[in-house]
Amino acid sequence: MSGSFIWYELLTSDAQAAEAFYTHVVGWGAEDSPNSPVKYKLLTVNKVPVAGLMSAKDAKVEGVPPMWSGYIAVDNVDAYLDRVKKAGGNIHTEPMDIPEVGRFAVAADPFGAPFQLFKPFKDSRGDYPATFTPGTIGWHELLSIDAEKAFAFYSGLFGWTKGEAMDMGPAGTYQIFNVDGQMYGGMMTSTNASDVKLWRFYFIVDDIDTAVERIKEKGGQVTTEPMEVPGDAWIIEGRDPQGAYFALTRPRK
Repeated sequence: MSGSFIWYELLTSDAQAAEAFYTHVVGWGAEDSPNSPVKYKLLTVNKVPVAGLMSAKDAKVEGVPPMWSGYIAVDNVDAYLDRVKKAGGNIHTEPMDIPEVGRFAVAADPFGAPFQLFKPFKDSRGDYPATFTPGTIGWHELLSIDAEKAFAFYSGLFGWTKGEAMDMGPAGTYQIFNVDGQMYGGMMTSTNASDVKLWRFYFIVDDIDTAVERIKEKGGQVTTEPMEVPGDAWIIEGRDPQGAYFALTRPRK
C-alpha cells in the first residue's frame, strides 16, 4: 500500500453537477461522507468508496481550477514534509486529520503537479473492488515540464522504478513506471503551453464507445478520440462540464 495512490479526489466548482456527470459516465454510486468536516461526496463501486468530490467553495480554496488529484499512501505524513521539500517539492497545507479516516497534507512536485500525502488510520481497505472492475482506477499518468526530473522526485520519495520507455516519435518518450514491480502508470514531458501539467487518472468503464456517448449526453468534452494502447485496451481523454481533465480506459467490445 505504501507508495501507491490510495484515493482520488475531484475539486470542482459545482459539486452537484459533477456528481451527476461522473455517476452517469463512469457508473459510480454517490453518498455523503459521514466523517468529513465539510460537505464531501463519496463515489462508490458496489457501495465501496473509491474516490471523492467536493466543491472548492466548501474546501475554502476558491480560485483553484477544477481538477483531479490523488492521495499517495505513506507511513508517516509529518515525516514526509521535509523529504518533499528537500526533493524540490512544496507543501501547500500542514497535516490534518480526517476523523476515523486518516491524516493528510497537500503537496506538489517541483513542477507544480499537486498530490496528497496520506496515512490511513486503518491498515485494511476491506472489500475493495477487484482490479479492472468498472469504476476503479486503471492507470496513473503525469504530464510534466520535465518527466525525467519528475520521475526522480517521485522515485526518491516512494521507491517507484522505471519500466519500459516507449518512443512516441515527435511527442517524445513515454516512460512507464512500476510500483512494487507492477506497471502502474506513465510520465511524459510536454513543452506545449496549452497542456495542463497535472496527474491524470484513468477510470475503468464498461465500454469505451458507450462512455463517449455518455460524456456527450452530460455536456462533457472528448478531447482525444478512442485510441488503442498496448495491452489490448482503449483510452479516451476528456474534460468534464466544469473543466476538469479526466481519462477513461477499457478493452473495446
